[in-house]
Amino acid sequence: MRDVIVIGGGPSGLMAAVAAAENGADVLLLDKGNKLGRKLAISGGGRCNLTNRVDAAEIIKHIPGNGRFMYSPFSVFNNEDIIAFFEGLGIELKEEDNGRMFPVNDKAIEVVRALLNRLQQLNVEIRKKTEVRDLHFRDGAVHTVELADGEMLETKNIITAVGGKSVPHTGSTGDGYPWAEKAGHTITDLYPTEVPMTMNDPHIKSKELQGLSLRNVKLSVIDPKKGKLIKAHQGDMIFTHFGVSGPIGLRCSQYVVKAKKKHGVQNIPVEIDLFPDENSEELFQCLKSLLDDAPKKAVKNSLSGMVPERLLPVCLSLSGIDPVHVGTETSHEKLRSLSAVMKHFPLTADGTLTIDKAFVTGGGISVKEVYPKRMESKLMEGLFFCGEVMDLHGYTGGYNITVAFSTGYTAGSAAAERTQLLQTNE
Repeated sequence: MRDVIVIGGGPSGLMAAVAAAENGADVLLLDKGNKLGRKLAISGGGRCNLTNRVDAAEIIKHIPGNGRFMYSPFSVFNNEDIIAFFEGLGIELKEEDNGRMFPVNDKAIEVVRALLNRLQQLNVEIRKKTEVRDLHFRDGAVHTVELADGEMLETKNIITAVGGKSVPHTGSTGDGYPWAEKAGHTITDLYPTEVPMTMNDPHIKSKELQGLSLRNVKLSVIDPKKGKLIKAHQGDMIFTHFGVSGPIGLRCSQYVVKAKKKHGVQNIPVEIDLFPDENSEELFQCLKSLLDDAPKKAVKNSLSGMVPERLLPVCLSLSGIDPVHVGTETSHEKLRSLSAVMKHFPLTADGTLTIDKAFVTGGGISVKEVYPKRMESKLMEGLFFCGEVMDLHGYTGGYNITVAFSTGYTAGSAAAERTQLLQTNE
């Protein structure tokens, strides 16, 4: 009988296996793929954004999916512990913008290799290409892992670290949900997060803005019934042939999904503030000054460079301004309208790409049914969860991977502790 069986060789599973073995447990790691750490290897664009070096409260602000749950796992293993852990494995780290931590050599594969080497040092048995069919329980506790080929593996503890349903080519195909349900757990609605938005506006459908990047703008999701702000993020974004993507597009996407469901509507208003650091009056005065400086020049030429070249004609059209009219032909009313468009550039989101195209899965095993300081099920002894299989999700920027490592380490060390207690009581 194994002390601990970890199912899933992603970030949380690898860390769980390390923690359990470091705390004296005999560990078996199972993964259905032929390569471990696949999601880790592609994270941060292949550079591996390992964690984020801001304080715990700030990290939790960037975990919109049940972030407060993370206070307990962070008391066991937080972002500074993650940094110390990898530096201890010989991975030199550097800090980039917004606290993001990367390996100095920008190679995610080195991070994966360091984890695998650590598992080898700890004598963790690894079985790849090994699919789990089912989990079996007895007398309110875990008992057996059943493999797809029928082999039965008895164990004292099972750590489920199989991910959600996003990025399925890395092995995250939702395997863990039925096992959790069998143990009595609630699976909250699954939805895509950190995913590009789809839009049906004419200037999106025409593809005239496709590939255009915007720097330091603010993207806002608006309540379709009350017209109030739901959520806004400031940063960079990019127009695609179907909508918007880029950091703030991905961050705002989940609020589109939630608003559609909440209000039962097809379309959600979204707007871009092209000048988030100026108010409408300041922007109007700037536009007026540009036209006053060249009263006989066509508006499109006077305002050239104010916004990206391909975006200006759309802004002028939405404001009812003829681009070939000269400054003296353009009323203050029209300029105020242009200022309003630039501060509230209108878009209409009709959804997002599907969950398999998302970076992160929203929803999952309810955190209310898991002890946060142990990551152990409240319903089934010896059953632990970590990472994205749970209803926990953060933004990109090192937050999700911090959740994975923290919950993984917490689950692994708690499973090893439970093993020792069982042995003491035998």
